[in-house]
Amino acid sequence: MSELELLAERLGRELLNRGERLATAESCTGGWAAQAVTAVAGSSAWFDRGFVTYSNDAKVEMLGVPVTTLERHGAVSEATARAMAQGALKHSRGDWALAITGIAGPTGGMPGKPVGMVCLAWAQRNGGCEALTCQFAGTRAEVRQQAVRLALSGTLKRVMAATLMA
Repeated sequence: MSELELLAERLGRELLNRGERLATAESCTGGWAAQAVTAVAGSSAWFDRGFVTYSNDAKVEMLGVPVTTLERHGAVSEATARAMAQGALKHSRGDWALAITGIAGPTGGMPGKPVGMVCLAWAQRNGGCEALTCQFAGTRAEVRQQAVRLALSGTLKRVMAATLMA
């Protein structure tokens, strides 16, 4: 089992213990987080659905990301990542959502938004929404893998914190 699958398995156990479900919203990772989650046997008990919203139109149509957010901040921004996570919750039966949007490379970077820049967000139904911007190094595949690892570990951390606070 891969490192990502082991992480997904731990996340699944925590969600299952809470009776909660996960939804994912991904752009630059193209569904890799959802793939890692669904590689875990029994994930249908705690994974609701994944949205692959690579284009801006998909972000708007599938997740309800406001056009004004994309115009003002761009697809690779914490504002867009937050809107993606919140949209995944709104359009699913998930209790938790993770979102990933970024520039995996090797092209596509621009001043202020270099290749390897990834914005992630985590949202909890009836709870908060947090976002984070990271700069990853490496090939396209390495940037994407690092983003998925951080998205899953960040979700696990937040679910475990919610369990401790309950």
